[in-house]
Amino acid sequence: MDQDKLFARIDDKRDDLVDLTRDLVKIPTTNPPGHNYQDCARFLGERLAQRNFEIEYVRAHGAIGDSDRYPRENVIARHQGAAAGPTLHFNSHLDVVEPGAGWTFDPFAAEVSNGRIYGRGTCDMKGGLAASVIAVEALLEEFPGLPGSIEISGTADEETGGYGGVAYLSERGYFSPGRVDHVIIPEPLNKNRVCLGHRGVWWAEIATHGRIAHGSMPFLGDCAVRHMGAVLEAFESRLFPMLREKRTAMPVVPDGAKESTLNINSLHGGLAEGFDGLPSPLVPDSCRMIIDRRFLIEEDIAEVKEEVISILDHLSRTRQNFRYDLRELFEVLPSMTERTQPVAREVAAAISSVISEPLEFVVSPGTYDQKHIDRIGQLRDCIAYGPGILDLAHQPDEYVVIDDMVDSAKVMALAAYRLLHGAQ
Repeated sequence: MDQDKLFARIDDKRDDLVDLTRDLVKIPTTNPPGHNYQDCARFLGERLAQRNFEIEYVRAHGAIGDSDRYPRENVIARHQGAAAGPTLHFNSHLDVVEPGAGWTFDPFAAEVSNGRIYGRGTCDMKGGLAASVIAVEALLEEFPGLPGSIEISGTADEETGGYGGVAYLSERGYFSPGRVDHVIIPEPLNKNRVCLGHRGVWWAEIATHGRIAHGSMPFLGDCAVRHMGAVLEAFESRLFPMLREKRTAMPVVPDGAKESTLNINSLHGGLAEGFDGLPSPLVPDSCRMIIDRRFLIEEDIAEVKEEVISILDHLSRTRQNFRYDLRELFEVLPSMTERTQPVAREVAAAISSVISEPLEFVVSPGTYDQKHIDRIGQLRDCIAYGPGILDLAHQPDEYVVIDDMVDSAKVMALAAYRLLHGAQ
């Protein structure tokens, strides 16, 4: 293999890589609710069809969020090699989160400035998707007789759990060991890192209950917000200190995520949700809180839940009129691929060949679609590797560094060559 010729071909595609990233970012695939999935999937599919990929579009009928207005469209492109061999799959999600406030760049203009492309999704993860496409195109141009097969997918809904995307496809065998051997997900974990997996997550809604009354006579009612305040106080005094004592041997980044964590995603009490005027003078008889608990591979999920339930049950016994409901919303167990697996090993070797920064094996603080490939697809040879800077994901003025995309494309192409030739 002439590695220098492959890298030179990728360097020659630098402008194409920038243009492809910009074109993808300019399609605002914000989720929720799931805007423009079909436009983005078709754009990617049409490009790869011109490179002799077989294209399949799969709508996740019946998945959460799927509707005729917001169809959960996925695209899978497959290039069959010249001879038998393994299948390598590059999976990227098409959806991006809402821009939010605080931008100094237009979030969907994909402006280029100082060697960076700015915009929502540049880092997470359309820059990674574009880098994988350029890597594969360069590889096939330089080595048209490659064995095995390469797949590239653009999938829906990763930002809201992946149930209209990779989960749906995994349930239908698209990520089964009989079809695919190795998976690389170009999530933004920094270009010198191989991401082996992620922490676990449990989301739940806690509701406290009271009794409605006139706001001028609160003693005739029972304030559900005050009951939720008791929950918050118990979390502060009991749960948060306990979580800080839990540490993992997983190489989670950043360092703060090596501890167990709990985030309060939202809190609402009373009867004026979404109303801009003055609320009615009422004692609130309901209060709701969404919790986001991230846990470690050393923790059992039953114990994670019991930590919260025990606090609520204690308040039921010790606090007058305290009543609660707990509704579980979402759970994912921790996942971690062994660093000796072929895809982890070959991507790591390619990083060492291309990038001067020290190689790191890491685990993500949050989940991504590896969870479905692992748990549903039962495919263990899966890692995340991409050019974006982890800390920029979901931030205002999100960007991706163009040089990082070029370097990552070289890493992906070099690792792909080795994997397709049967690296074990």
